[in-house]
Amino acid sequence: MTRIKQQFRKSAHAKWALSIVTGLLLLNSPGRAPAQEPHFWSIALADTVMKRNTGAPGDSLTRWSYWKGYTLNGFELLWQSTGDPRYLNYIKQQIDPHIDRNGNLVDVKLDSLDNAMAGNIVVGLYEHTHDPRYRAAATQIRRMFDTYPRNPDGGLWHNPRLRGEMWVDGVFMGQMFLLRYGDSIGDRKYCFDEAVKQITVFAHHALKDNGGLYYHAWAANPDSATVVPQRKAHWADPATGLSREVWSEGLGWYSLVIVEALGRLPADYPGRAEVLDIYERLAAGLKRAQDPVSGGWYFIVDKPGRSDNWIDTSGSAMFTYALERGIELGLLDGKAYAPVVTAGYRAITHKARVNSDGLVDILSACDGVCVQASYADYVGCKRVINAKEAVGGFLWATAIVEKPGRPDEQKARGSAP
Repeated sequence: MTRIKQQFRKSAHAKWALSIVTGLLLLNSPGRAPAQEPHFWSIALADTVMKRNTGAPGDSLTRWSYWKGYTLNGFELLWQSTGDPRYLNYIKQQIDPHIDRNGNLVDVKLDSLDNAMAGNIVVGLYEHTHDPRYRAAATQIRRMFDTYPRNPDGGLWHNPRLRGEMWVDGVFMGQMFLLRYGDSIGDRKYCFDEAVKQITVFAHHALKDNGGLYYHAWAANPDSATVVPQRKAHWADPATGLSREVWSEGLGWYSLVIVEALGRLPADYPGRAEVLDIYERLAAGLKRAQDPVSGGWYFIVDKPGRSDNWIDTSGSAMFTYALERGIELGLLDGKAYAPVVTAGYRAITHKARVNSDGLVDILSACDGVCVQASYADYVGCKRVINAKEAVGGFLWATAIVEKPGRPDEQKARGSAP
């Protein structure tokens, strides 16, 4: 496997070789028995996503959404590590219908932090192509933040209709965009300052028991009206405003945006030291919380002993990426954390299957979970095959772990129970 990956980087025929290897390893004709486990889960899943999402109106990636941006960011990671132009072309194919020839957004509502997320890949397309349409479209998303509602401490509401509610999901959705916009297009000080503010404000409110883990959400005014007049933030503790549990995917969103912020903020940037401290404590908390048997993390991260709790592929993939990225950036000790990453990779790939059509299915995750009022409500969420967030997270995690040149490239694949 190491030799094949080296060829991807060094051979003059790398693109041709990748296409051949992909075809041999990944896809069966419809109706055949399930294929053998692929050598590169990232490539297998990317091929699957492209087959399932061709741009038809009913495809899950067709409309503008946070999972569109999240998944396409995974394609970008894979394009950067393999050089296969199919991945960049696919990103353009999915984004271009939303941007007209003058750079105006089409069928995009800038009405929530969720809808800022796909702007991250718009900035990426500007970086890779220098097409001014992408810069113009990204700038429209940037302007959304000028009038976006926030709490007195500066924390952005997850949605303008959710008065006072700060969800960790929104910290990821909004700040992934602003960090990249500031780094590549403009308003650098505003964008970097905002990212530091949102990450640290949320940390100040939502830390659980000083153990490096964070609750899903916080409401500044838990008794105030939210979506429906006179309806309270039903999930919030009336005294603290906090949600009740440490949800894996929510904590995953947070881990991703923190490590990506550290990758973009200059070493001496104001507030970066606090963001780094948050990340280091979170990484240590995740190391402690990792299931020693499967290598994954539970849906409710800090309650592994409960019989109705279960290993969540989506959150586990996010944590695997966030820790590997930290090693890559020199933020974490590889000797201490590489085994955690290897076990996480093993756990999530154990939850993947190649079906009888030769396509990858991702198991053991929920789709579109919002803040829940209780532990029972969280663990009662229905698990589905190919939950959108799990597909995106799996692509991020496998793309970084399977990247050529990684120090522990010869992964211990072993079977997780």
